[in-house]
Amino acid sequence: MVPPRSAGYAGKERRLKARTRTIGQVVVLDVAGLLGEVDKNLDVAIQLALAEGPRGVVCDVSTLLEGIEPGAAEILARAGRHVRDWPATPVVVACPDPQLREELHAHPLGRHLFVVESTSLAISAVLATPLLVVERLRLDPNPTASRDSRNFVARVLKGWQLDRVIPFASVVVSRLVAGSSLYAGTAIDLSVAWNAGALRLTVRDRGPARPSRRLSDPDLQGQRLTVAIGGLSRTFGVLPTADGGKVVWAVLDAPQERRSTGNKMHSAKEST
Repeated sequence: MVPPRSAGYAGKERRLKARTRTIGQVVVLDVAGLLGEVDKNLDVAIQLALAEGPRGVVCDVSTLLEGIEPGAAEILARAGRHVRDWPATPVVVACPDPQLREELHAHPLGRHLFVVESTSLAISAVLATPLLVVERLRLDPNPTASRDSRNFVARVLKGWQLDRVIPFASVVVSRLVAGSSLYAGTAIDLSVAWNAGALRLTVRDRGPARPSRRLSDPDLQGQRLTVAIGGLSRTFGVLPTADGGKVVWAVLDAPQERRSTGNKMHSAKEST
C-alpha cells in the first residue's frame, strides 16, 4: 500500500481535505471535512488518479463533517463526467447515507458512478468490472514518433478487429504525439484501450501543464490540433499527472466488426 498523500492546497485556516491512498490497483480518495471546501481539490485528485491508469477510483465520503450538506449530490455527481468521457475506468462513491446514495442514482451524471455503502464494497465493485485491455508503447520525442505511433495503433486495432477505425485513429494519435513531441520534448508514453465500442488513445509526457488547462485552450497545443482532434473524436481533453506532466487523450467511437471466422478479442487482461 502506498502511504497517503494530499492533493490540492493548504490555506491559512484550512487543511487539505482529500487524501489519496492506493490499495492494489485501486486508488482510494478519503474525503474529510466539509464537502464544499474540497470540491475543487476532489476533482483534481480524481483527475490525477485517472491519469495513472488505475483499475478504478473510490471516493470515500463516509467521514464528512457535519453530516451531508445541501448540494452534496450535485458536487459528487460531477465525478460522473470523468466516467462518461474516460470509459472503462470506474469511479465509485462510498457513502453510508441512503438519501445521498438515492440522490446520486437519480442525477444524470451520478448514473455513471457506482454508489455503495462502504469502501470495502466500493473496492469489490471496481474489481468486479472487466479488466481493461491496454496496449502501450514508449516513444522518443523525435521526427519518427508520429509515424511509429500510427504503425503501432494500426497493428493493435487490426488485432482487435477494429479495421474501420484505423484511418481516424491514425490521424488522431499522430496529431497527439506530434504535439507532445514538439511542445514537451520528453519521452512519450502512448496507450490504446478499447471497451464497449469506445477507443481511448492517451499520450503522456512530462512537459508541464496547469491542471486548469484544457486541450481546447489555444496556448496548450494550438488551434490546428484542436480542430483536427475535435472533428474525429467523441471527446478529448487533458489530465494533469502527479509528476507535473500531463496526459492528453481522445475517445473515438469504435464498434467492433462482426466476423464469422470465430476470431475474438483478446482476453480481458492488461498487456504492458
